[in-house]
This record gives sequence, structure tokens and C-alpha cells, in this order.
Amino acid sequence: MSRALPLRKSLLVRLLITSVLIALCSVAATAWLAVQTTTRALQEEQGQVLADDTGILRQLSGYAATHPDWSGVGKTVSALAERTGRRIALTTPDRRTIADSAPGRTAFPPRAAAVVDPLHTDTFTEPGAQVNGIDPRAVGPYRLSPAERDYVRLLAAKRRRCFTANGLETAVRQLPSGRSVLTDPEGKSAGGYVPTECADGRLNTPTATEAKALDALTKRVTACLDRHHVAASAPWAMTLDFTSTGIRTKYLSGKAGPDRRSDASGQTTECIDSAHREQLSPYVAPVAELFLGSADSAVPRFDMSAANKAKVVGVAGLVLALTVAVTAVVATRLVRPLRALTQAAQQPPEQHVRVPITTRDETGILAMAFNELTERRERMEAQRKAMVSDIAHELRTPLTNIRGWLEVTRDGLVDPDPELLASLHEEALVLQRVIDDLQDLAAADAGTLRLHPEPVRAGELLEQVSAAHRVGAEAAGVVLRTRVDGTPWLEADPVRMRQALGNLVSNATRHTPAGGTVTLAARREGDQVVFEVADTGSGIAAEDLPSVFDRFWRAEKSRSRRTGGSGLGLSIVRQLVAAHGGTATATSDRGVGSVFILRLPAAAEPAPSATASDDG
Repeated sequence: MSRALPLRKSLLVRLLITSVLIALCSVAATAWLAVQTTTRALQEEQGQVLADDTGILRQLSGYAATHPDWSGVGKTVSALAERTGRRIALTTPDRRTIADSAPGRTAFPPRAAAVVDPLHTDTFTEPGAQVNGIDPRAVGPYRLSPAERDYVRLLAAKRRRCFTANGLETAVRQLPSGRSVLTDPEGKSAGGYVPTECADGRLNTPTATEAKALDALTKRVTACLDRHHVAASAPWAMTLDFTSTGIRTKYLSGKAGPDRRSDASGQTTECIDSAHREQLSPYVAPVAELFLGSADSAVPRFDMSAANKAKVVGVAGLVLALTVAVTAVVATRLVRPLRALTQAAQQPPEQHVRVPITTRDETGILAMAFNELTERRERMEAQRKAMVSDIAHELRTPLTNIRGWLEVTRDGLVDPDPELLASLHEEALVLQRVIDDLQDLAAADAGTLRLHPEPVRAGELLEQVSAAHRVGAEAAGVVLRTRVDGTPWLEADPVRMRQALGNLVSNATRHTPAGGTVTLAARREGDQVVFEVADTGSGIAAEDLPSVFDRFWRAEKSRSRRTGGSGLGLSIVRQLVAAHGGTATATSDRGVGSVFILRLPAAAEPAPSATASDDG
């Protein structure tokens, strides 16, 4: 009777659930990877665009810092556009075109990308930053003459040699104004520590050009302070601060008096900055707006609109549907033979149903094993029926004889003389022998056959068996011989081994004609003791050899139990040898004779004291 299988335990349902989970994980992982990859690509593209834009702004700001107008900027704009692949346009604040790399009247983007003003930017030291600063390349009246450049360069080289002699590594760098300065290995100004012998005060002293520009700047600053009614409480003067990136103006003043206002320093700084820009203004180009790209140029971005989301959901749903469909087809093909096996296993045992083998995979192997199991069960069932029939046959005849003689004796037809009693006793012995053999086989099958192993000498075992069967062999006209090579020992139950060898000798004697020979032999081969019982009888057919150890098997079916035995002797031999951890085999040549071979584990020869005590 079939039992209902819960859906959660169904192989088909579990395969479907597993495939859906795998598909969901795959879709999620793929979507995540696509988003991450796309985002990274866009970030890299945007970073490259930003780097290009900063480079464009920096170069145009440098042009404005070194030219009083934009008249020759067209070539620079065209070169930048060709190198970056971007549309570049410069306009005045009121949108009059100064230079444009695009042909015709291409529309500008809605907003300017940056304002090019070298007096209010810091793209040289911090690319891309739009802070309130002056481009260091805007030097104006502070630009040294060729002679001054050579002079300052010689002073810088001399100081560098002095620094080197004092163990300080420096390098000479020329500023946009043409002044040479010393820098440390990191590229920073080397004006921190100066050895005494190197401090001649000449390198950082303003040249005539710089001094003239400082005087003009001082006048502008003084006028600014006067306009704001700021009076210095101590003398002050303008000077230059030389760094690795340019020159900066600063003022020097004495110690402030107690009546100085707190905002005087801040106002002075503002006046210096404004005066410096006014001084540089005639030397730099006017303010311009920078446009990059055209009005219809799209900014790269990741658009997760409703349409894109619908596409993602649709593709994910399609993948899931295909996964479920394919899994259902595959799972159905996998489950079909399993269901066939289940139905075959649920049939009545006597039908011995077999299943067709349709595949060569694990399921096909399982079906093949099931069919082999069915065949073995069918053979065992046939053997069981045959054994029951044989047992009934073996017991029926002696019981029938005993019953018949007892009935005729009871009716007074036969006198209970000694001859009759001897016949009844013989039949009772036949019954007892069959029952004892069956009991031994049942104990061996159940694993309850008791053994009492002890060290046994193979030669002594053969002598005991030969002595027990010599009289019967002589009565049958058969010569019984023994042969032992060496002194092999084994650990075995001597009673059970005598029973096994005795069954072989009895069987050989029955099948050997008068004048024949039965030989018992023993020898050691490696870690085994080999017993052989050979006869010169009629032999066994080759097709019957695999069945000689089966129960109730007889070489000649016509033999009676009185001449052919019960058919259990050889089966008992195999069971007893197997209980000792050995094997039993047989070889035979038709018309020549048979040899039964027993192989059992060998044992070391016991110590002499143990042997003596056993003999005593």
C-alpha cells in the first residue's frame, strides 16, 4: 500500500525550490555586478572628464596670467580641443565669443563650466579649486630681466654648493618670474634651516626690478590704508616671500602699540591683496567664461527609470520562468524511474516485478541493482521451496517406514523381533542425523554456532579422522590414506573440524568404487593451512560444481538417502569452515575423481610447555 508523500519531501518540489533559489541568487548577483561595474565605469569616465576639464582650465588660466589679452588664444583652444576631444569656448562675461573650437554658431551649454581669472583662482597649486587667490604665473612687473635671471641663478648655484658641503641635498628651481630658488628633495622651499656660512643674505634680496615693483606696491597699499583711515603704530615695509611655487608679498612692521585697533592687521592684508591685483591687472588677460561641450551634449549617468526597472524585472522573471521550466522537465525525467522503482517495490513479493532500465546514469544503476536483487530474491525463494520439499521428503520416508512397521506390529501381523527393532532403530538414526544437520545449519545461519578454538596440529587432526572412518572405508573396499607436509598448526575447534573433514571423507567414500583410494592431505601455504580430501571416484560434472555445497544437492538424483546421504553434509562443511574464517572449494574431473580443498588461517606452533600440558 502506497503512503502519501508530503510535498516538502518530494524530490521534484525540492529540485524546483533549489533551482529557484539558485536562479534568484544568480539574478541578484548579476544585477549587483552590473550596477557596480556600470557605476565604476561612470565614475572613472566622470573622473577622467573632470581631470581633462581641470587641465583645460589650468592651461587657459596660465595663458591669461602671462598675456595681457586673449588675442592669440585661438591656437591654444584648438590644440586643447583636439587633445581632449571636447568642445572648448571662451567668452566675455556678456557672452561675446573670444575663441571657440566648434565651427559656426554652435549653441553654448546653459551654464559656464568655469571662470578664467588668474587674479582670483588657484588652479596651479590645487587643480580644479576655485578659491580667492592669484595664479603664481601672473608675475607682471616682478618678471626679472635676462641679466637678473643669470645673476640670481649664479647665487642659487653657489648656495646649493654650500648646502651640499653641509650635508643638505637641494635642487635649483626657476619660478615663473625668472627667479631661481632652492628646494628640498620633496620639492618644497629649502628656506627653513640655512647654515651660517651659507647665509650671505644675497640670494633672497630683491633685485632692482623687484624692488621697483615693491615700491609701486607700497604706494598703492599706503593709499588704500589712508582711504580706510588706518594708521600704522610703527614703521612698516613691503617685502617678498620666495617659495617653491612663486613669490608672495608681505609687510613688515614693528611692535604694535597699545592703542592700535584690532582690525588694523586685517584691513592691511585686504589692502595688500587689492593693491597687488591692481598692480598685476594690466599684465593679465581680462576675465573670461569657459564653456565645455555643446547645449545637446549629455552628461553620462546611470538612468534607473521606470522603463529600465521594468526591463530588469522582466528579464529576471524570464530567467526564473526558464529555470523553473527546465528544472521541471529534468526533475520529471529523474523522478519517473524512481516512481517506477517504488511501484515495483510495492508489488506482492511473489510477483518478482522488474523495472526497465532506460538510462545509464545513477538511476539506471539503481534500477539494475533492483533487478539483480529481485533475481536473487526469486532464486532464494525457489531454493527455500526446494529445501522445504527436500526436508519433507527426507523426513517422510523414514517416518512412513516407522509408522508402517509399528501399525503392522500393533495389528499382530508381524512379531516385534530383534531384526524389526534394529530396522526401526536405523530409521530413527536417519531422522536424527537429518535433524542434527538442519540444527547445525540453522545455528550457522543465525551466527550462533558455538566454537571452542584451541591450537590444533593438522597431522593429529587427520589421524583422528582417518581412524574414525577407516573401518567404514575398508568395508566399502576403499583405501584410506593420509599425508602431511611438515607440522602445520591452526587455531580451530577440533570437534567441528573433525566433523567437517569427516563429512568430506564420508562423501568421498560413498562416491568411490571398491578398489579406489581416498587421500587426506595437509600442508601450509603462507599464512594458511590447506586440507585436501581427494578420491578416485566418478567425479562431478563441470556444470554441477557450483552447486556441490548447496543444501540437499546430490550428484545423482537417483541415489537414496541411505546411499547418497541427506544432501546436507557439504553445506555443513562450508558453514563450519566459514565460521573458522576459511573457505571451501572443489575441483573435479569426470571419471577421474574429485578434490575438496579447505583453507583456514594458520597459527604459530605453541610453546613446548603448552604442548606437553595439552598432551597430559
